[in-house]
Amino acid sequence: MRRREFIALLGSGAASWPLATRAQDAGPPVIGLLQSGTPSAYDLSGFRQGLKETGFIEGLNLKIEYRWANEDPDRLPELAADLVNRQVRVIAAVASIEAARAAATATNTIPIVFGVGGDPVALGLVGSINRPGGNVTGLTSMSGELIGKQLAILHDLLPQATRFGVLSNPQGWIHDSIVKDAQTAASTIGVTVEVLTASKRSEIDAVFAHLASDNRVQGLLVANHPLFFSHRVQLAILAARLALPAISAFREMVNVGGLMSYGPNFQDRDREQAHYVGRILKGESPADLPVQQVSKFALAINVETANAIGLTVPTKLLSTADEVIE
Repeated sequence: MRRREFIALLGSGAASWPLATRAQDAGPPVIGLLQSGTPSAYDLSGFRQGLKETGFIEGLNLKIEYRWANEDPDRLPELAADLVNRQVRVIAAVASIEAARAAATATNTIPIVFGVGGDPVALGLVGSINRPGGNVTGLTSMSGELIGKQLAILHDLLPQATRFGVLSNPQGWIHDSIVKDAQTAASTIGVTVEVLTASKRSEIDAVFAHLASDNRVQGLLVANHPLFFSHRVQLAILAARLALPAISAFREMVNVGGLMSYGPNFQDRDREQAHYVGRILKGESPADLPVQQVSKFALAINVETANAIGLTVPTKLLSTADEVIE
């Protein structure tokens, strides 16, 4: 080959290298999903439905890198850092304040979309609800504010009761506000509360062992935390064994035999969270997407469970329920 032809060929090949590299890099966008619980305990169908509604289907035109902390919140910073190192396009922190904070600490450039219960401004996730202004936005059910309503419903069920238990995870970021809201609501309706804490499954068992030996608590409020969502079956069984009326934010707990729930539809929240992920993948900035506040809450009552523990649900309370399981 003559020298001039060789140089021309070399030049044309070099010019094509960036294109080849881009072709190799081209492909479906990759997002990271960060959660503090376990994959077996959390249903992501709502999240996947929201992605589909914005035009993204996992395995077709989207890849998801899953990172589950398996109920060990100390692992979340490491898992978030791994997603950042993989340069995912968006990090979705699903149903976990701890996951959202770990992601926000790990990066100030990769967009983060959270779905949490609590005040994201007070938690330091965003500077403003209406204009987050940074790389973080999402949805909140402000579940700390639900405590008062849940306690009032429990009191409507048990009007003669004078002492309720509140089960919370002391490692949760909104634990202090849950305790404060519960104490404020209790004083308003003229009852007292006992704060019970558990940060792992074995401690849930210990709480109910304590309740079995202490009959002062006449009803139980289970706070909104991924740990309790993951172990909702365990909680429903333990409460039924003690014939202890309990309320939580989880409609899913009523499905497995829990007595009552009052809270948001978490599948809907996940779906809306995925909508934000899709919009960001299409080019919108999280700084311009206001934090959405979930405003619809539903009361579900399992009358079958009530009958099993020897409890009659007042007609007035049944009439206000959005769903009654008989």
